[in-house]
Amino acid sequence: MDFPTIQTNFWDAVIAVPLIMIITEILKVILKIPKKFVPTIALILGLSISIFISHRHHLVAGIFMGWFYGYAAIGSYASLKTALLSFRGVRHEK
Repeated sequence: MDFPTIQTNFWDAVIAVPLIMIITEILKVILKIPKKFVPTIALILGLSISIFISHRHHLVAGIFMGWFYGYAAIGSYASLKTALLSFRGVRHEK
């Protein structure tokens, strides 16, 4: 079995993950999605972008990188939210 060559490039780090975060936030506001479904939607968006846009010629590579896109967006959102809440908490204590 031949494993696909998967390359992480500019698209992965700078465009795909922030795009997924932005689309997820827009969908959250417009469709009033419950918070418990937001990570699943981010994962589905990551898989869709990866399979149909960035790795459309190789399904295995698309699925593999789609998981990374989705979970990178989820992790980035969680860390940004935690940092902002922490910063707000520190500022209010002073």
